Parts: sequence; C-alpha cells; structure tokens
Amino acid sequence: QVQLVESGGGLVQAGGSLRLSCAASGSSFSISIMGWYRRAPGKQRELVARITNGGSTDYADSVKGRFTVSRDNAKNTVYLQMNSLKPEDTAVYYCNLRVEQYDALRYEYWGQGTQVTVSS
Repeated sequence: QVQLVESGGGLVQAGGSLRLSCAASGSSFSISIMGWYRRAPGKQRELVARITNGGSTDYADSVKGRFTVSRDNAKNTVYLQMNSLKPEDTAVYYCNLRVEQYDALRYEYWGQGTQVTVSS
C-alpha cells in the first residue's frame, strides 16, 4: 500500500511564502502523476497543481505565477512552493498520487492533508 504524508503547512502572513512537502512510500512514485489539491471552507476540493512523471506541470488559474510544483524522484517527494500567498489560499492541502496505464486510471492514493492559513 502507498502512504502519502504531507508536511509544511502552518500560519503565514499575506504576501509570505510556504513550501509543502509530500513524501510517498512504495515503488510507484517514479511512474506517477503527483497532484496537489485543496479544500477551502465551504468549498469543494479543487486541483491546485500537478506534475507528471515526465516533469510536465499545470496549475489552477488562481495560483499561476505564484505556486510552483516540483518532484524529487530520488526522495519520493513532491513539493509545492507557494509564494505571494493570499487569504483566499487558506485551505487544507492534499497530496495525490495517481498511476495511469493506457490513459486510464489504475489506482490513486490520497494524503491526510495539511492546513495552510494565510492571515490578512
């Protein structure tokens, strides 16, 4: 079984920066698509950023130019660097590991989430 453990969340001032980490157990990290999702109060979970096993990235429009997703396959870890944080970024952030075959989902796992709070 794959386990995902997020870390790096906390309280930060508006305009500040924070880096989230997600460490994965298991042998499938190097072939996975890794994503960061978030759920803000009163809202549904949304995709923030993702990175493929080949290094391609994409971002939600609301975070483009401010957030950067990266991965270190040697450490089985994906990162989310968050700069110029805004109060509306306040949410629980979740790590997602997804493995596809022939453009179809094979399996995926979720972390338990880490709280990010941005003060005004």
